[in-house]
Amino acid sequence: MHTKTILGRKALAAVACIALVSCAQPRATDYDLLIRNASVVDGTGASAYRANVLVKGDTIAVIDTQMRADAIATRVIDANGRTLAPGFIDLHTHGNPLEKSFENFLAMGVTTVVLGQDGDSAGLESAPAEVPFAEWASAAEAAGVQLNVAALSGHGSIRHLAQIPDSVRQLSVAQTARIREVLRADLQAGTFGMSTGLEYVPGIYSEPEEVLALAREVGAAGGVVMSHMRSENDETINQSIDELAAQGAYARVHISHLKVVFGRGAERGRQLLAVIDSKRKAGIDLTADAYPYNAGYTGIAILFPEWALPPTDYNAIVAGRRDELAQYLERRMTRRGGPEAMLFGNQPYAGKTLAEAARGAGKSYVDFLIELGPGGGEGAHFTIDEATQDVLFGDPSVAVCTDASPGMRHPRSTGTYAKLFENYVREKGVLSVEQAVHKASGIPARIMRFDDRGVIKVGAKADLVVFDVAKVHATSSYVDPFRLAEGFDVVVVNGQVARENGVLKPGRYGRVLRSGRR
Repeated sequence: MHTKTILGRKALAAVACIALVSCAQPRATDYDLLIRNASVVDGTGASAYRANVLVKGDTIAVIDTQMRADAIATRVIDANGRTLAPGFIDLHTHGNPLEKSFENFLAMGVTTVVLGQDGDSAGLESAPAEVPFAEWASAAEAAGVQLNVAALSGHGSIRHLAQIPDSVRQLSVAQTARIREVLRADLQAGTFGMSTGLEYVPGIYSEPEEVLALAREVGAAGGVVMSHMRSENDETINQSIDELAAQGAYARVHISHLKVVFGRGAERGRQLLAVIDSKRKAGIDLTADAYPYNAGYTGIAILFPEWALPPTDYNAIVAGRRDELAQYLERRMTRRGGPEAMLFGNQPYAGKTLAEAARGAGKSYVDFLIELGPGGGEGAHFTIDEATQDVLFGDPSVAVCTDASPGMRHPRSTGTYAKLFENYVREKGVLSVEQAVHKASGIPARIMRFDDRGVIKVGAKADLVVFDVAKVHATSSYVDPFRLAEGFDVVVVNGQVARENGVLKPGRYGRVLRSGRR
């Protein structure tokens, strides 16, 4: 009887071990990296557990929940009880990894970024115009990238590659066929879907039918449409969601940087989440991401009326309709909080509000804007209510994004993921560590259809981050936006330590991810 009991316990232990993780005996010669004594938060939303994680090459080979003392490898990192999470996946990123360092992302634990946002495809600095994804990806693979890069095809770039002028609003049958052909080639080369920037030129001029035609191509390829919607204003955002949901009849659809401009209060955030949930219940595969800041960042073109934007002759507008333009800009800025509610991010006015820059130039802020013109600057626009944004960003089903780039003068480019844990887990307590990691890794991986990233499991790619939740800190601010996040101690990209204890490693360990070939 005693023997049977012992055997039964051994069998049960074996079953439990196999159910959780691989129970292979780790040997020194088999593994390149061992992260010992970690609190594993695997990205699925499941509760944390203690384990040693062993990596072979670029892949997680063993998750040892027995915590064997003899587990060794070529490189050993003692987590000493710190959190071990999948590397974070930033669903909305800008910038060129061929030209700029993405250390600000690695410093936040980000190991994968999604480029090609707001209607603009990933581009080459050396190219005079947009290029097909296949050309960009080949250049990126040849140069190497610091972290993993996935890409979308930008709707505006698709138009330009199809040689459709921005002035064209209603496409002909032939033009529609051309944009579908350009997108189809990008998708076949490995983009994960399409982005739209419907508040920007040329997306602002596009008809819904044009975007629907492209959504059909995205859906046929199993991709996702990520949209900076036509409007994020409180009174029109529901119609914008309706337009995106209509595309959801053909493809998965996603709201980029979810916010309500001019919306006020926590209840407004809950109302918007209910609208999104109603679309899901109606059968639309609709997802969203958000960042934890009360200011957006974009060009000052967003302040100007559509009739003053390219390809319109702006000088002719100023000459013939200056009074009308001035009245429009004054009304627009008054509603957006006045000239103190915009902080320039470009030189020579970087760090100054619109009011300060105008005073320095000896002009009214309206005359100053007219002189700059729609293409004359960019900056942070304080038009988002913090209570509303807290509800949207804090929702466990909403993924995390930065909408940032290297060098952007906005603290979201350096602090987003630190604020996730510092503010929403530690201080406000609206999210558990497991929920926060899920928002930063597992949910984005599901949206992008990454089956080997975003979670810690045997066979997944070894994109990992080690950190102590109690020590994570966002050090940047709107005045000093370039200070890197603290507390993300070790960042591993494809099995290689890319950043450790505040020091960036010189290697380029990332990969260009292609849909269907990861």
